Amino acid sequence: QVQLVESGGGLVQPGGSLRLSCAASGSIYRSYGMGWYRQAPGKQRELVATISSSGTTNYADSVKGRFTISKDNGKNTVNLQMNSLKLEDTAVYLCNGRFDLHDYWGQGTQVTVSS
Repeated sequence: QVQLVESGGGLVQPGGSLRLSCAASGSIYRSYGMGWYRQAPGKQRELVATISSSGTTNYADSVKGRFTISKDNGKNTVNLQMNSLKLEDTAVYLCNGRFDLHDYWGQGTQVTVSS
């Protein structure tokens, strides 16, 4: 069974930075990519950023230029560096991993941007 564990959420002021990390454990034969999604209260889950096994990245328009996703394939970890955070970035951030053609999700980590 594959498990994803996120870390790094918290409370930050507008304009601040946070770094999220996600580590996958379990029996993984092949990774097709990992990513971050977020869900704010009363809103649908939305894509934040993804990174493929080859390193191709994809970002939501709302975070381009502010967030950077990176990975370590050897360890099946993915990170999200979030800079210039805005009030509207407040959400639960969920890690996603596509391993062996199955989607796996972490429990989520809360990011709150507030003055």
